[in-house]
Amino acid sequence: MDYTLLVMILKDLVILPFQEIKLELKDEISKQIIKISSKQYNNRVLVASPLTLEESSSVEDLPKVGVVAYIKSKIELPNGNLRLTLRGEKRVRIIKYDVFSSDITDAYITDIIIPKLESTSEEVIRNKLRETLNNYITSSPSISNSILKTVNDNDDLNFLTDAITTFIPLKTSQKLAYMQELNSEKRAISLMRDLNKEIKYGELEEKIANNVEVKLTKEQEEYYLKEKIKEIENSLGINNKVNTEIKNYLDKLASLDIAKKTHDKFLEEINRLQRIPESSPESTVVSTYLNTVLSLPWNKKSKENLNSKSVLSILNKSHYGLDEVKERIEDYVNVKNINPTLHSPIICLVGPPGVGKTTISESIANSLNREFYKISVGGLNDSTELVGTRRTYLGALPGKIIQAIKKCNTNNPVILIDEVDKMVKDYKGDPASTLLDILDSNQNKYFIDNYVEEAFDLSDVLFILTANDEDLIPHTLYDRLEIINLASYSVFEKIDMAKKYILPAIYDEFNLTKKLVMKDETIAYLINNYTKEAGVRNLKKALRTLVAKIITSKKDNYTVTNLDINKYLKNPTNNYVNKEILESGIVNALAYTSYGGITLRVECAMYNGEEKILVTGSLGDVLKESIEVAISYIKEKGYVSSTMFYNRILHIHMLDGGTKKEGPSSGVAITSAILSKLLEQKVPETIAFTGEITLKGEILKVGGIKEKLVAAYNANVKTVYLPLDNSSDLTEIPAPILEKLEIKLVDNYETIFNDLFKKEELEK
Repeated sequence: MDYTLLVMILKDLVILPFQEIKLELKDEISKQIIKISSKQYNNRVLVASPLTLEESSSVEDLPKVGVVAYIKSKIELPNGNLRLTLRGEKRVRIIKYDVFSSDITDAYITDIIIPKLESTSEEVIRNKLRETLNNYITSSPSISNSILKTVNDNDDLNFLTDAITTFIPLKTSQKLAYMQELNSEKRAISLMRDLNKEIKYGELEEKIANNVEVKLTKEQEEYYLKEKIKEIENSLGINNKVNTEIKNYLDKLASLDIAKKTHDKFLEEINRLQRIPESSPESTVVSTYLNTVLSLPWNKKSKENLNSKSVLSILNKSHYGLDEVKERIEDYVNVKNINPTLHSPIICLVGPPGVGKTTISESIANSLNREFYKISVGGLNDSTELVGTRRTYLGALPGKIIQAIKKCNTNNPVILIDEVDKMVKDYKGDPASTLLDILDSNQNKYFIDNYVEEAFDLSDVLFILTANDEDLIPHTLYDRLEIINLASYSVFEKIDMAKKYILPAIYDEFNLTKKLVMKDETIAYLINNYTKEAGVRNLKKALRTLVAKIITSKKDNYTVTNLDINKYLKNPTNNYVNKEILESGIVNALAYTSYGGITLRVECAMYNGEEKILVTGSLGDVLKESIEVAISYIKEKGYVSSTMFYNRILHIHMLDGGTKKEGPSSGVAITSAILSKLLEQKVPETIAFTGEITLKGEILKVGGIKEKLVAAYNANVKTVYLPLDNSSDLTEIPAPILEKLEIKLVDNYETIFNDLFKKEELEK
């Protein structure tokens, strides 16, 4: 198959199939190539390495064989660079290079069909190659044997040769030759030759080492003389800098209240630093380690504020509502006064973006007089980012937890772990399991970071986690967390927040003495027409823009009208209209997403054809099962004749196909849409449904009631059918919403049927 890809030219670096490399791109051309490839070429790019090592190379220097690489991940760094992970997929033949645009090159390429070797011949070569690799690893104690499992588990000679080429240290020119060689048998023979050469080099090095051992006596004598010289230099003050550094380390160590085992370990490192020559690279490694571990707050705490009235006052001053969070912190403070050794709770705040999960966490730290640090784990798939890397690796660092402790400089800060529902589990590890060890108060008293290598007590840390979707929180963690749901704000709550919190903060930010006059109706107009969100993040942005525009354009009249909002905020962003339902088979369903409640239409159509059910609208498996349950219930109940389904196609569609929909809470709405179509009776647009239905018509409890009723209110719905088991949730709903909505609590669908569909129509 022939096709075109953009070319990424890598000098002094070769990628092979099955190999994964990490790059940091600085030049704009490479960034543009990645951007275009991500959008237009399915995250694929052709990697080509010039055949010449000249500083400037032309198209003629590029090879006729390249590797198609998949853009596995890309991260834009604060310095403007692009961090990239590429994974080699396959070799391709390059038919020709061409100019894509300006300095960007593309290539017309074709897949390479690699002929199969005779099975016996391939097996002999494969076994010999494995044997040679094993000899190479055995003869080199410093070489890891991690590749052995990989080569033993795979019998594809193409894979084996590429994997081994990636593993052994070869020059760029050698790897380039292997990349261009299409014949796996030739690659295998060349690899065996190179491996045998490396084995001989290893034998020669061992021989030299034996000769060096004979000369140790002489070197010990030289060492003694050097130490004598060092003493003389110390007497003259020449080496005072090193002595001062060692003394500082010893003073710091003496000031720490740590376990004897840990103390002895650090003392050993200080003594080792004293023995290492200052010019040695290892000296820097040990110094960096000592600077890190000796600056950790092993026995340093912030003096905690345990006055519950003071804590509540600070939280109420900074945040509207969020009563459950405030009550939980108040309980913690009260019990901590009774039992000072009480372990901190592991709180997880769950709610849509913008409802205040991060800011309330920061306020909790402020109210308790503790330091605050935020760690984002969204997309995290590497456990070492939490627990650090071992010092044997180049550029080793402590994990995010110890880094947070070091920056806070206390061992009892509030650490926010953000977006735990977006962690990833893959071959690199399971961050959720690692995080469990960090959070569990029974284990984190002896938390060991891979870099620090000594136990650090995390039991005094107050961990707060956040998530948008409770269902996506890893099960490993879920049982250990105290889940507190932060619901969406109604328009009335947003008006209060705008007047009491958001606008005063903006006035302080802009240093304004005169304040705007905004009536509740005006703020409500802004909310309903310019923000579509569960929280108040966009409302803050809109109000900040509005205040800035008005104070710079108006001289004296600071009264804000709807016309001012239209003028300064341009086009409305929220133009949802609950349109009139003009025909049967359409109903309003109330749904809850991680971004708040929404009202969406369920449509049903039926026409002649081979009997089947069509489902569209980006529905998940649970919703598809709800459709099957609804149809079975309708047939068993006899609301319509079963013959109506014969040789008919039933098509169920949920609008807003770009949004993934999952969960059982639309079962009642789906049943109503199907009956509306079959009975040819319209359901008014002023009615909306939520609830799960069973095969016997029972209506079961669902979640997100507040968000759904807020969405119904905003969509001018008048009547909502709600599961009877959700009646207790109505206590959380603002009174103005309950006054406008007629809530019908039902426990069986037959009640809804009798309300909406005329019995005489059924008899027809």
